[in-house]
Amino acid sequence: MQISADLIAALRDIDTPTICNALEVVAPSRRTVGFNRSPLVCPFPDMKPAVGFARTAVIRCSAPPEGDRRSVRLAYYEYIERGPRPSIVVIQDDDPERGVGAFWGEVQTNIHRALACTGVITDGAVRDIAQMAKGFFVLAGSIMPSHVHADIVVFDGPVTVAGMAVAPGDLIHADRHGAVVIPQDVAAEIPAVADLLARRERVILDACRSGHFSTEDIRAAFAKMDEIH
Repeated sequence: MQISADLIAALRDIDTPTICNALEVVAPSRRTVGFNRSPLVCPFPDMKPAVGFARTAVIRCSAPPEGDRRSVRLAYYEYIERGPRPSIVVIQDDDPERGVGAFWGEVQTNIHRALACTGVITDGAVRDIAQMAKGFFVLAGSIMPSHVHADIVVFDGPVTVAGMAVAPGDLIHADRHGAVVIPQDVAAEIPAVADLLARRERVILDACRSGHFSTEDIRAAFAKMDEIH
């Protein structure tokens, strides 16, 4: 399915927990899968959600990479440049001690930002928080000071980050809470469903804030919520 720029913009106006709630309605089989299952660090929690198509890679930090390191890195950058756009890089750390080194910092965020990549989701480490490219979204397994031997091992294949399985080209939504894969065949339904869920929740929240809340108000609110379609 074609994902339009307008749809991308609409999805960015929704937080990731609400995306997960909407997916429970439009894709019930996704209730327990498709999102990170262990926590990730968000250095810039006030940023708007990031939405983009996954570009995937695997890094290793604990030992020097084999082969022609520069050729692999350039091929990887060409892969990022080819799109689709907007992109989000999803990088799996393949080390036994995950996060021992940081591939992501000032240099990599600026290179990727210049290649029209909007952010990164990784179970590896990041560093140079203050020097990262402005507006570049980051979710990471940890924050560490050294890059050790961090480099790309392979790219453009399936990865798993914090329990979230991602394939190249998957549509990703992420914010300070975590990340989720949006099946593209239901993506267009999500803004309307998210709005419906918000209107239903507003009934119970307004009742909570009324100053005279009781279980009778809960019962009445539930009945009113059922009438909202």
